[in-house]
Amino acid sequence: MTHTAVGWHVELEFEEDDQRTRAAALVRLRDGSEVRAHGYAKRHPTDSNQPRVGEEVAGARALNELAMKLLTKAHDEIDEASGRTSHPLDA
Repeated sequence: MTHTAVGWHVELEFEEDDQRTRAAALVRLRDGSEVRAHGYAKRHPTDSNQPRVGEEVAGARALNELAMKLLTKAHDEIDEASGRTSHPLDA
């Protein structure tokens, strides 16, 4: 049996200021479609300025949203291919 290896490349970009970090995530799929998601983090005024932590929080939130969008896309494709409503896909 032959298996084809497939890879996805996920891109994450960040925009930051002293208080907030915004992350944008993008994955391009084999069918040419793209799925995009965003995540945000806000530093509490009493916390020290640690940009890496803001990136980790915002990036994790963007990746979590990306994962949920991919699950929804897969669920919709299962329904379309089968002609019926499938069981929910859990995260």
